[in-house]
This record gives sequence, structure tokens and C-alpha cells, in this order.
Amino acid sequence: IDTPGHAAFAAMRERGAKLTDIAILVVAADDGVMPQTVEAIKYIKEAKVPMIVAINKIDKPEANIDRIKQQLTEHDVVPEEWGGDAILVPISAKTGQNVDKLLEMVLFVAEYQNLRANPKRKAIGSVVEAQLDKGKGPVATILVQNGTLKVGDVIIAGTSVGKVRAMFNEKGKNVKSAGPSFAVSVLGLSSVPNAGDEMYAVDEKMSKKVLSERVGRERNDMIKATDNSVESLMNRFKETEFKSYNVIIKADVQGSVEALKDTIGAICNEEVKVRCIHGGVGAVNENDIMLASASNALIIAFNVKQDFKAKVLSDKYKVNIQTYKIIYEAVDYVTKQINAMLTPKFKEVVSGHAELRMIFKASKVGAIAGCYILDGKLTKNQSVRLLRKNKEVFKGTIATIQREKTEVKEILAGFECGIVLNGFSAFEVGDIIEGYDLERIN
Repeated sequence: IDTPGHAAFAAMRERGAKLTDIAILVVAADDGVMPQTVEAIKYIKEAKVPMIVAINKIDKPEANIDRIKQQLTEHDVVPEEWGGDAILVPISAKTGQNVDKLLEMVLFVAEYQNLRANPKRKAIGSVVEAQLDKGKGPVATILVQNGTLKVGDVIIAGTSVGKVRAMFNEKGKNVKSAGPSFAVSVLGLSSVPNAGDEMYAVDEKMSKKVLSERVGRERNDMIKATDNSVESLMNRFKETEFKSYNVIIKADVQGSVEALKDTIGAICNEEVKVRCIHGGVGAVNENDIMLASASNALIIAFNVKQDFKAKVLSDKYKVNIQTYKIIYEAVDYVTKQINAMLTPKFKEVVSGHAELRMIFKASKVGAIAGCYILDGKLTKNQSVRLLRKNKEVFKGTIATIQREKTEVKEILAGFECGIVLNGFSAFEVGDIIEGYDLERIN
């Protein structure tokens, strides 16, 4: 089982470690131990499976095996030659150097651990990956861990049941049976199971009973998971203070759905949270469009397309569908979208000050403040505050600015003028008029 090293696929690495009998940790001799390497070490230790470290790319000039060993010891992976129990094999996948030694070590560990399986019993295995194929229906990649899986067997995986119609090996060739440690793509399940679901070959009567029990257990688990404690209710109340950005995720395989839901569902800012309201395998269909329309949701199509009916409906209801093949392009798009939903924030930028030196009376406008511009400039209709002995007395806007009996739009430092404020006329000599503008903070 090869699990991706990409940071978003943490759940796949954890699941991969649990499914294996022996874990091979691949570390690049030129890059060294990365955050994903540390995470993989943690999952392997939690799964309590033996580990072999393959130090790859030793053919590169910048390869430094001793540095890798030193880094590994910092995470309690101590090489045998340094007194530990970790098997380290320097290899080059490019040239094939020492790959035979790596395989020998796998066989040695398997023999030492006494790993055995019974090919004559009914099959037990796990779903490594699952997807919905347009022509074939639900397709599950199943790792057989014990027994032998045959075409015609009735199998149950999670809450999905069916009779094996066909099986294909890793090269796409049709096979009739698969024994222990073989992975096959299986056709015939009633629905797409979840990655990580356990698979059992059972009798047909037994399958109905087991399925009924599992569906009931799943329903009970969902009810138990509904936390109605005061703390939980308070947390939900806090969440209602956030704006929601709804997302529907459709992808080619379960692992991608899982990774996208975890990564995109974690995106938020101080005002907006992303809610993944649905995730599924297969092309975008009309049900997805109707759900997106009803919940005002974005649809992310990852390595899948939309069917014809979905295309017609998405145009009709103006549903936003974004198609991606790279996970972080989707993350960047959603991040930009929720940042655009932030309430605009502004800061005050002071533009100038005027000192009131004389008060004039006019029958039409009331009091006029005879001012001298101390610094900067003041502008007609600008926001101002009137300060009296450093205390704010009034906040409003400038109605008019008059310079030598002529109304002007702005007045600069060093000039005298008459200023009329909107809604205020109780001036006193010595008042300061401070002009300011609101500048948007990005």
C-alpha cells in the first residue's frame, strides 16, 4: 500500500499504517526527515507494526545518509548499527541499487514476526480505496488480509453489501480469486464503501443480518454523537456568530474526498467558517446541484466532471462549480472567497487641522468659523471632529469652505478660510477642527 506524502492526506497515511503488517518508511537522502515523515513514524508506532526505513536517492551527489540517521534518532528511530532496533537500507529507486537487500529485509521481518494467513478460509480484508465508476458502478480496492476472495462470493464492507461480479489485479487483468496480501478492484457492491471499512466474505443470509445490525449500530452511534451538554450547546451558539461558507465536495476516490473535507473544512478567519455540507465519490449530479442551490454552496469537483443534467441545472440555478486537479488550488480559491466575505474595516487617517480664531454670523447659514489651517488640508464634505481643550465636542462633516467670499473644494495649510459644519454652530474661539479620512484596511 503506497500512501501519499502530501500534507493533506494524513488520514490515508494513518489508515495505511493500520492495514499493513510491515511498514516501509521512505526517506529521501537529499531532503531528509520532513513533517510528513514524522507524522508517518507516529502512525506506524501507534499501529505497532514493524518498520523498515528505506533511505532513497543515494545516487544523488547531495545525499547524506549519516544526516538522515541522526535526524531519525531524534524521533526514536535508532539504527541497528547505533545500538537500536531500526532496520535501515540505503537504496536508489532510480538505479535499483540495494533494492534486492530491501526485499530480503521484508522477508526476514515477515519470517521473524511469524506472519501467517490461511488461504482456505473465507476472505477477510479492508477497503483501501473506493470510487463510483460511471460504467461499472461502485468499485472498491480491497486488500485481502486472510482467506481467499473469489468471484461469486457475497461480501459486506461497512454498510455496503454485494456479490463479487468481477475482480481486477494491479495491472488491470481479470482474476478469479485473490489470496492473502493481494489487493484487487472489486465490482458488485451495492454502494461505495468508506475507505478503511473492514470486508468479510459471508453467506447470503448472514449478509442481510450483519447489514441490518451495522445500519442500526451506525444510527445509534450518530445519536450518541449528538452532544447536548451545556458546553456543547454554548459552543454551537458561538459558532452561530460566524458566517458560513458552504461547500460540497465531489471527487474521484474516497481518499480525495476525505483529504479535501479535512483540509477545506479547517479553513476559517475571524468571521467566516467553511462548512463541508456534503462529500461524495463520482461526477457532479443533479442532486448535488439542487443541494448547492438550496444551501447556497460552492461545488468543488476534484478530478471529476458534471453530467449533462447537472450542467443544465447548474446554468439554470447559477450554481458555482469549480474544477480542480491540485488540492491547494481549491484551498486558495476557498480562502480568497471567505476573505472577501469579511466585514470591511477602516482606519482614520488625519488630513489636517484648523484653528478657530473668529466667529461670524450669517442669516442664511448661522455661525461661520473663521479658521487658520495649521497643517495638511481640509476638504468640503470631509469628516471632521471639533476639539475643545483636547476634548471632542462634535463629530460630523464640513458643509462649505469659503476663501475670500469664494466657495472652494479644499483649503491648504497656511491659508485662512470660513468653515460651516453640518449640524453644529456653537463655536468658541480656540476650537480645533480636525479633518480625517477613512482608509480601508486590506
